[in-house]
Amino acid sequence: MAKLEFSDYLRHIRDESHRFRDVLSDCDPRSRVPSCPDWNASDLLWHLADVQWFWARDVRTRPDSPGEDLQHPERPTSYDGLLAAFDESSAALVAELEAADPAETAWTWASEQSVGFILRRQAHEALIHRLDAELTAGSVTPLDARLAADGVLECLDVMFGGSPPWGEFAGLPHRVRVDVTDADESVWVQIGRFTGTDPETDVHYDEDDIRVVDDPGTDPDAVIEGPAGALDAWLWRRGDDSAVRVHGDKAVYDHFRLAVNHPIT
Repeated sequence: MAKLEFSDYLRHIRDESHRFRDVLSDCDPRSRVPSCPDWNASDLLWHLADVQWFWARDVRTRPDSPGEDLQHPERPTSYDGLLAAFDESSAALVAELEAADPAETAWTWASEQSVGFILRRQAHEALIHRLDAELTAGSVTPLDARLAADGVLECLDVMFGGSPPWGEFAGLPHRVRVDVTDADESVWVQIGRFTGTDPETDVHYDEDDIRVVDDPGTDPDAVIEGPAGALDAWLWRRGDDSAVRVHGDKAVYDHFRLAVNHPIT
């Protein structure tokens, strides 16, 4: 599946952030966020403001690590203050990304250490939290189909796939094909198991996992299909499966679903 141009990601950061802000500006600050039940509208607003502040700083200063003693801005006490903080953080992120070359090196939490990774990740961060804002306000609008199709790949490959260097993915001989019906694109996924012990926390992991793989040239064990917006929202647990269809081996699908059916904020 082809990724978007970096200029498209930047445009989506602007557009989705603007929509996010517009929706929340008219929302009761105490309204619960259905897709993030521990949050209200104020918490959601501050979350994205803080996220965009962090990545603007990251692109601007290019640290070697996030910094354990990093001092985040203090959360404003009023809703108007939160809106102003979001405006400042969002404008700073766009300005820093506009000025940077996507090919330049920048710290990220992933294996890819580039400004381009941040552009893509923050476009999807803004998209999903815009959907959170709309769910909170009860005024959901369609997701951009091209961005959502890329979001299906990004969610499977980056948010759920990939292993830290201290762990190992053991693949099983079973593959799922995810068909994005309105983009005529597919993502192939191998199911398996991840094991490893985090050296920083000493927590041991042994859990169902997935990896995005190339088309193996054989029939999939299971197929999941649906339009881009519905698939992206479903994978992020921001939408139901009413527009998603599943075919093939139910046990393989169930393994896939166990690996991806947990919340991401």
